[in-house]
Amino acid sequence: MARRWSHAAAPLYLCLCLILGGSAQGIFANMILQLLGLGLLAWAAMMPRPDVPSGAERQLYALILLSLALVAIQLVPLPPSIWPHLGGRGVLAEGYQVLGVAIPWLPISVAPYDSLATLLTVIPPLALLALVLRIGARPLWLIAALLAGLLAGILLGILQVSSPITTQSPWYLYAETNVGTATGFFANANHMATLLVISIPFLAALLATARSQRGGLQHYSGVIALVTAAAVVVVVGLALNGSLAGYGLAVPVIAASILLLLPARSPARLWVGIGALVLLAGTLVALMLMPLGGSAIRSEARISVDSRHEILSTSLQATRAFMPLGSGLGTFPRVYSLYEDHDSLDTRAAVNHAHDDYVELALETGLPGVALLCLFLLWWAAAALRTWTAADSGPFARAAVIASAAILVHSLVDFPLRTAAIASCFAMCLALLVRWRPAATAIVAEPAELRPTRHVVIH
Repeated sequence: MARRWSHAAAPLYLCLCLILGGSAQGIFANMILQLLGLGLLAWAAMMPRPDVPSGAERQLYALILLSLALVAIQLVPLPPSIWPHLGGRGVLAEGYQVLGVAIPWLPISVAPYDSLATLLTVIPPLALLALVLRIGARPLWLIAALLAGLLAGILLGILQVSSPITTQSPWYLYAETNVGTATGFFANANHMATLLVISIPFLAALLATARSQRGGLQHYSGVIALVTAAAVVVVVGLALNGSLAGYGLAVPVIAASILLLLPARSPARLWVGIGALVLLAGTLVALMLMPLGGSAIRSEARISVDSRHEILSTSLQATRAFMPLGSGLGTFPRVYSLYEDHDSLDTRAAVNHAHDDYVELALETGLPGVALLCLFLLWWAAAALRTWTAADSGPFARAAVIASAAILVHSLVDFPLRTAAIASCFAMCLALLVRWRPAATAIVAEPAELRPTRHVVIH
């Protein structure tokens, strides 16, 4: 019984991440998630595992350890004879000379405290991953937690846009947010749209799971009614959210989710799959041209597009300057300000992210980070292919492929994984990919629960 209740830890923590982890602006909310996550990581580390980790799981652990080691190396102080020659640091070294101060021992990261603060943000997704892989969790409970957090966010979004004056609505949780749209527990409308989109394949997986079980027509009809109602709520959420990214990503995701409902030998699967890939390519091009700011088309859309291209161009310039080791995790805002055009600064908003997480990661971690990113993408592609080609992989694992792919694509034009909420959803998807066999996520009964049956024998 105790182990059965322990399987509720991951769904509960996921729901908490969706509510508290919508923005880096929520300092105390994220602190709660990180402190709780540290305790959950310690608990998961001490718990014995009933099974042996698979090769894919060990590979994922290795990638995580290498990533943490990379950040740790960035914090090691280097002598002044080496540090100024690492790339991009010449202008910083000149600052010491202007002040008449000798260059001290400095780490690779140009802002080590920012690197440490950013490193803490990986605790919630790591904690959720550890809970699912080491403690265990029923996929259905995880999906229920995801939908519960999503429903709560949509209800909050309805309150946000239904206020008489949306610009003064008290229901927005953060000072800097997309006012006038339904952002839910997020500050960025695009990130709420990501959560809405990744729920679609899991709704399809619920239908596929119900159809494969022997629960009778009445049970299947009830699941259809619940999934249909949830889908309608998601559509309403997308409409209120108004994110162009949400609209664009929803189309290929819906097409890919249809594959979960088609019979395994249906000839339509090939055409639906090709259509989903074509739609994904078109969506990617559209997202590249999408106005920066991401919600509903506005009159300054042309300026926003120009700003996106300008931010990307400046970010690439800074990336080249700080090669090969990068500027340090979490240092993008400080480094970007060194290379932006100071004669044409837009004083309305500061540039805190590159709006391309891959470019931002390359700037902050250099060639070692790019190499680790490529290894991870290869690992993910292999896990996704294995999940779709295996005959005994479940619908939830295949839905995780679609959902994680949507997050990875969206990261090309935004930074959804910089929030604890989306990062935790992504960790859930990775866990489902690792334990893709239905039997792998089954709850193992404890010896105390396996009590012998008692019979009354009459002589």
